[in-house]
Parts: sequence; structure tokens; C-alpha cells
Amino acid sequence: MIENTSMFKLSYGLFVLTAKNSEKDNGCIINTVSQVTSSPMRISITVNKQNYTHDMIKETGMFNVSVLTEEVPFAVFQHYGFKSGRDTDKIIGSSMPRGENGIVYLSQFTNAFISGKVIDEVDCGTHTLFIADVTEAQVLSDVPSVTYQYYFDNIKPKPQEKKKGFVCTVCGYVYEGDELPEGYVCPICKHGADAFKPL
Repeated sequence: MIENTSMFKLSYGLFVLTAKNSEKDNGCIINTVSQVTSSPMRISITVNKQNYTHDMIKETGMFNVSVLTEEVPFAVFQHYGFKSGRDTDKIIGSSMPRGENGIVYLSQFTNAFISGKVIDEVDCGTHTLFIADVTEAQVLSDVPSVTYQYYFDNIKPKPQEKKKGFVCTVCGYVYEGDELPEGYVCPICKHGADAFKPL
């Protein structure tokens, strides 16, 4: 089934790309999915050649794209990464739903998923551009798609402000403050200020 409205979910966002060979499923985060034509419905994706997912698509010519929602937690990005390791099977043994092509799609934080069958590919150096016929497309949610800007503003943890202070080199006790008081003694190991160094 192809729902035309699913194409509207392809904003400039972040997507989970999934693929499968005969034994394993794998996935990675990508940020380039575009509609190429509407009749027939075709999309293009750009995938880093270092991704194991890239090799699976080259081998089988099939893939799914899950359009992530603004509700997606940071753990999803930690799990899939922006560049998946070649030896990491991201979704092996998964009980997640599968499209008609047998490939899993991430359902809990997805507002649409689109399945593609590759009809052409272009070598772009470090990446391959795959052009595919859409074989299945469904809308699952009305939650807005997550964009890069939304990801950086609301999902990715903000860097922690570095604490100011001093650490005891003997026992590890941390004194928080801009300056260590003159004649300070560690309350744990009783060493003096000369045993402390700045954090």
C-alpha cells in the first residue's frame, strides 16, 4: 500500500534507514531522503559507504526508511549512530514490525515509513546515491518530523558546564570553588592544600 501523504513526511529531517540480507537486519541514521518523481513514485537516499547498511542495500536492492518524530529520545541516536559500525548488527533478532519487503521499520517513534526497491545508483565518492521505486508507504502518526535543528535544540544533551574546583591527588575528594582556601585540609585524608590540583 502506498499512501501519497507519507511523502509529505519527508521534510529535512533525520531518518532510520534499515536493510536486511539473508540473515541480519541493520540500521543507521541518515539525513538525506528526497522524492524524485511522483508518477511513478520514486525517492533517493544517500548512504555512507562505511555503513554496513550500505552493503546490505547493494546486495539486496531493498530498504526501509522510518521518518522519525519529534518525540524520539536521544537513546535512538545512541543506538543507531550517525555512522553505523561495520561489525554491529543494529536490529538482529528484532521483533519490530516489518514492511512487505521483510525489512524492519522503527515503529514507536515513526510518523511514516517508506519502502524502496533500488532501480539505479550513483557513486558519489564516500557515499552512494540510491534511486528507488517506492513499494510501500504508510503514515503512522501526526507528530511532526524531527529536523536537525530540533535535534540539536531539544534532543541532543547539552554539554555539561565544566565544574570549577580542585581535586585531592591522594584520595580524590573534590573541593568546588574558584580558589582553594589558604591552609585548606582535605576532610577525607587530612592532606593539606599542596595535595590538591585544579580540575
